[in-house]
Order: sequence, then structure tokens, then C-alpha cells
Amino acid sequence: MAENTPAGATTEGAITVGQPTDARVSAAPSYDVADFPVPHGREEEWRFTPLERLRGLHDGTAEATGGLRVEVTAPEGVTTQTVDRTDPRVGKAGKPVDRVAAQAFSSFEKASVVSIPKDTVLTEPVRISVHGGGGTVYGHQIVEIGAFAEAVVVIDHTGDGTLAANVEYLVGDGAKLTVVSVQDWDDTAVHVAQHTALVGRDATFKSVVVTFGGDLVRLHPRVVYGAPGGEAELFGLYFTDRGQHQEHRLFIDHDTPHCRSNVAYKGALQGRDAHAVWIGDVLIRAAAEGTDTYELNRNLVLTDGARVDSVPNLEIETGEIVGAGHASATGRFEDEQLFYLQSRGIPADEARRLVVRGFFGELVQQIGLADVEERLMAKIDAELGSVG
Repeated sequence: MAENTPAGATTEGAITVGQPTDARVSAAPSYDVADFPVPHGREEEWRFTPLERLRGLHDGTAEATGGLRVEVTAPEGVTTQTVDRTDPRVGKAGKPVDRVAAQAFSSFEKASVVSIPKDTVLTEPVRISVHGGGGTVYGHQIVEIGAFAEAVVVIDHTGDGTLAANVEYLVGDGAKLTVVSVQDWDDTAVHVAQHTALVGRDATFKSVVVTFGGDLVRLHPRVVYGAPGGEAELFGLYFTDRGQHQEHRLFIDHDTPHCRSNVAYKGALQGRDAHAVWIGDVLIRAAAEGTDTYELNRNLVLTDGARVDSVPNLEIETGEIVGAGHASATGRFEDEQLFYLQSRGIPADEARRLVVRGFFGELVQQIGLADVEERLMAKIDAELGSVG
């Protein structure tokens, strides 16, 4: 992945031509935290984030005093390791792109690596349980899948604490990897992470990000292509409740010919000061002929007092593409929908639940694991019952 160059602001939601890579960041990617200025909230990549709620992750004052329990349950043939930063797989997917990610990279002690051998087709998922025990922790997780292998990985975040982390997905040529990342933290947790996928030749990467818990969650999924023919699907759903800040900032770097990407994120918000942020950045570079990409974000506002910021950005440097587009829509819960269902004998609470379930249902089905899907739908029902 090429180095990024600082640049001026681009128009939100517009198509621009000839902009440098990642034009909305204030510093080039780097493994060194010293290469990033301390953010003040005026920078494009930080302007939606309440810095005072990051507990010092952004300015170097957060000391690693916490505990994190990571447990891996995997089918036969999958290996798990704990490595230090000298391992050649550490940082292979890409450099940190903001100060918190660089702080996490500079501060972690050991990385957890899950490896699926080439030509292996797993019939059961790999499950990674990440449980916070309080305090501040810097983490690093790597999932690598060999050529022509197929696997589903579920990463489940629970507990309390402050976590800054980098997660890398190394997808071998012809491999198919699905990752489900669930953020089901306690209400007081803070979670900031960069997820970077390096997609090999003719490989398929599917990410499903699900965010419910936490006081503040800020995730930065990124995709880069290592060779032609790669395909990436990024799905996400979030339920932002009273006082929560949930931010998802996506970047897909189409720098390689004949690759495809598809993004679909949906969110529901309820309660005073619930704040959801979705940023979708797609760059099609001059060399990326034959690119096909689309990104979508939809938000459903259930109550007064909630706020959504949705910003799709598409930058195109070549006209030789298959297709490129984006869409963003935010709407209130329609009383007409409730009236229609109630007129057919369905109680108001049940009607509301059915509408929200239908809104999220298509994305939940992308997970493909019945137990996880059932748990998430139950969580959505519970969230609807806790409106405040």
C-alpha cells in the first residue's frame, strides 16, 4: 500500500477526481505514533469523535494498566500462536492510519495469531472471545488464511475497559474468509480499532461488523488488494442507544485492476444524545481498471434526541471501470408503518419490533451462523425494550 499524502478537504458525498490517497487524513500512515500529531477535534478524521471520551488514547496519557482475556476455540487443523512484533506477519496488512492505531501498534506486547492452512475448508467457525477486565489495554490480532482455504471467524467483544487495537486479515490467493466482529461491551467500555484486510488474487473477504455496547466505539475497517481479482464485502449493523457514540469509518483502496467491493451498513438509533457516525471512503486509483464498487448506508431514527452523520465519499482516477456508486439515507420511524400493522391486530410494541427486525434482517442473514444470528436478533429486541 502506497504512502498517503496530506491534502485539503474534499466535498462530502461527492465524486472527486485526482485526489491523493485517503485525502481526508492529516498524516501519512505510519507504525510510529510520533508521526501523528495529537488530534484536537478540528481534523477531518476526528471532527465527529468526542475526544474527551477516549480516556487518553489519542494523546499518549493512557497507560496500559488493564487486563484482556483472549480465548480461541477452533476446529482441528487451525493453529493459534502468541508472537512478538518481530514476527513478519505483524503489520503486513498495512500501517496504522491514525494516532490511536499507531499508539496501539507501538504499545502492544504480544500479538495473537490464528492461522488456517492452505486448501483447508472449515465446516465449523473459529471463535475468538475477547473479554475486557477493566483498565486500558493495547491489543493486536492477526487472522491469516492460506491459499484456497475457506473459513468463518467470529470475534466476540464483551466486558469492560478501554481497548485500542489493530486487527489484520491476511487472505491468501483464492481463499474465502468471512469475519464476524461483534461489539457487545458493557455500557462503560471504550473500544477503538483499525481492521485491515489484505486480499489476495481471486480471494474473497467478507466482513460483518455488529456494534451494540460500549460508551464509545470507533472502528476503522480497511481493505487493500494484493493482486487482481479480489472481492470484498463489508456489511455492518449498529444499534446506538442513549448517550452512546458509535463510529464506523471505512476505507477501500482500489489500487489493483479487476477487483470488486460492496458495502452495506445499517443503523438504528434511540434515546437522547445517541450519536452514530458512518464514513464510507472508496478510492479507485488510476491503475485500478475494471473496478466494480458500491457502498450503502441507511439509518433509522426511532426517537427524538438522536443524531446521525453519514458521509459517503467516492474518488475516481480512471474512467475504465465497471461501475461505481454510493447512497446514504436517514429517516425517522414511520407512524404509518405502525398504523398499518396495528390495524391488523398487532400490538404497538410488537409492530415496532417487526419493523426494526425487518430493517436489519437482510444484514443479519449475511452472518450465516444460526446461533449468532439468533443472539443478535434477541439483542435487537432487548435494545428496543430499553428505550429511554
